[in-house]
Amino acid sequence: MAPIKIKLCKKEGSLSLEYSNGDHFILTGEYLRVHSPSAEVRGHGKGQEILQYGKKFIKICNVESSGNYALKLTFSDSHDSGIYTWGYLHDLASNHAKYWHDYLTALHNAEKSREPNVQIVQLMQPK
Repeated sequence: MAPIKIKLCKKEGSLSLEYSNGDHFILTGEYLRVHSPSAEVRGHGKGQEILQYGKKFIKICNVESSGNYALKLTFSDSHDSGIYTWGYLHDLASNHAKYWHDYLTALHNAEKSREPNVQIVQLMQPK
């Protein structure tokens, strides 16, 4: 499902998508960056995903069409290798709550942070 209106909100670094059925979504740069369809993020197959962390302040800097089927996004960390198809964008938008929860859980389990330059340390409790 292709959006009928796409808007880059430069100040926030987010992407606004409007659909013919009335749906409207705003996706942050961080959310789209950590869910990039690129091999750098997804790996080259199931189970090869690379958890992205420290991306809290990432913004979308540029949006380009890629044929009639997708967008190419450039982010403030220079990442620009993912092609976001209309179907993938709609899936990310429609399932935002679940995907965001899963991402935050993965960060927690990996003891990583959304904040750049932050390391999480677990202290051992004395026995």
